[in-house]
Formats: sequence, C-alpha cells, structure tokens
Amino acid sequence: MQLQVIQQKIFEVRGQKVMLDFDLAELYEVETRVLNQAVKRNFDIFPDDFMFQLTVNEWESIRSQIATATKNNSSQFVMSSRKHRGTVYLPFAFTEHGVTMLANVLKSKKARQTSIAIVRAFIALKQFALNYKELADKIDEIEKKYNKKFTDIYEVLRLLLDDKKQRAITESRDRVGFKKGWK
Repeated sequence: MQLQVIQQKIFEVRGQKVMLDFDLAELYEVETRVLNQAVKRNFDIFPDDFMFQLTVNEWESIRSQIATATKNNSSQFVMSSRKHRGTVYLPFAFTEHGVTMLANVLKSKKARQTSIAIVRAFIALKQFALNYKELADKIDEIEKKYNKKFTDIYEVLRLLLDDKKQRAITESRDRVGFKKGWK
C-alpha cells in the first residue's frame, strides 16, 4: 500500500490528524457500514481521543477539500460514499490510536497489514512536521542574524548618503566673509 495514497486520506480536524470511516473502510476492504457496526459493538474501546463523529461544519469543510483534491487530481476516482453521503449520517473520524484499535476490532489479516501501513503514514507525517518546524526555526534564526547585519549596513549607507547630502548643501550655499578676487 502506497504511503502517499494513505497520506492523502489524512485530514486535520480539531487539531488532530484523523482518517474518516469511509476511507478506512476502503483501505481495510470492508463496507463502511460493516466498519461502523464493528465500532458500535465495541464502542467502549474507542474513547473521544481515539474516535469522534464530525459536526456538520467539519464534514462540509472536509467535503470541499475532497472535491478540490479530486478536481486537481486527474484521476476520476471518487468513492460513492463520499459523493452521496449527506449530513444525516456524519462520518466518524479516527485518530492514529483509533486506527490501531480498528485493526483489533476487524480481526482480519488485511486489517492488521493496513493498520501497520496507516500508522507508518501517521509517523511519516509527524516526522515531516518536525523537520518542517526545524527548518522554519533555522530560517527564522538566519533571518534574525542577517537582518541585524543588513540593519547595520543600511545604517552605514544612510550615514554616507547623509554626509554626501550635507557636503552638497555646504558647497552650494553662498559664502559669508572675505572672498578672493572680490573688488
């Protein structure tokens, strides 16, 4: 299973990286309703930090992201549950830990293998985010360092320009006092 395919199915909701029930069902090769039934039978092992149901606004936001991604992607693949799912049955969102618990609930070899691939995708996203933060911090540090140096350079240039301007003013004014060759 390609890491990129999984990463495209990870969204950020309520400050957490999550996957939606229909995407997980597709990856686990089960119907969404079967996945949700298994979750409901084992609801006690899915606390709020493992799984939650999206609000209407969250679902609309994700639907627009999916539509945009589908439009930008030349592929014509759009899952029917994505297209036809209304706001009556809002999807469940599963965090990294919820995805791991799903593999235990579904109890198939495919579910275990898929769960491992999904956890790897979450880890890769975390690593990317850490690297991005480190890079952003280094850029900020360099910017501060060079801003100070550029500020010093600009100050010297400003003084030089002011000095030239002052000389031009001094040379162009009428002199007071004794002038050579004056009769």
